[in-house]
Amino acid sequence: MQNLIAFLRRFRVFLFFAILQVICLLSYVQYLSFPKSQFFTSASSIGGEFYSMKYAVAQHFELENSNLKLQKENIYLRKRLIKNLYQVDRNLFKIKDTSFEQQYNYIPASVINSTTGKMNNYFTINIGDMQGVKRGMGVFSSDGVVGIIHNTSKHYSVVKSVLTQDINIDVLIQPIGLYGFLKWDGKDPTRGTISGISNDLRIKKWSKVYTRGGSGIFPKGILVGRVEKLAPVEGKPLWDVVIKFSQDFRSIDRVYVIKNLLIEEQKTLELDVPEDEDKPLI
Repeated sequence: MQNLIAFLRRFRVFLFFAILQVICLLSYVQYLSFPKSQFFTSASSIGGEFYSMKYAVAQHFELENSNLKLQKENIYLRKRLIKNLYQVDRNLFKIKDTSFEQQYNYIPASVINSTTGKMNNYFTINIGDMQGVKRGMGVFSSDGVVGIIHNTSKHYSVVKSVLTQDINIDVLIQPIGLYGFLKWDGKDPTRGTISGISNDLRIKKWSKVYTRGGSGIFPKGILVGRVEKLAPVEGKPLWDVVIKFSQDFRSIDRVYVIKNLLIEEQKTLELDVPEDEDKPLI
């Protein structure tokens, strides 16, 4: 208490002056309309900026939850697409509950580690065996195809990126319906090639390239990229088709793992296909 009294005695002149200044300022703002309006306008502006900053910070911390909700909504919508259903009754043109059954499910995931500058690139996602992820499942993002599950653990999975030299994804060039296999030469992470396209066929620049869906890893119709240029393959009647990937592999964040509910049936049936065409089928 004595220290407080000593402080007030020492600075009594300055404190008295400050109190008078505050009283004068309040009187000035209170009784004159223009300064009053300017004061409250400035106060409102500062308050608005403060709340805008507060909202932006709150939105940043809610971004993770918003992204998860968006992924779940995307999965729900994809499940309802006709291309993700297997038609049971081929004689019906009107869609009924008994004429289609679910063929593909989607599991959301986040990329936690990735590479793009190697000859064979991989990335790690934060789901694994516990979520039903298995080797050989396809992976894509909202921008396009990104790779195939290479290996899994209890909580994580390693994905073989499209940016690997031994990648083999069957793709379709639309609208003409030509199909081939996606390849990567280990150089440019933004571009790939399609092999197996005959050079007697005309392909327009910027034609869209989609998954064909023949292997059962990816459903038909997931975007891969666009045709950028054509070049003849030396000594072969084929085009070297260069495409620009729709996915920027340097900025992968959210992805989906594809679970084909009918893949085992397809694989089992295809095992019976004879390797030697000269042998009789029966």
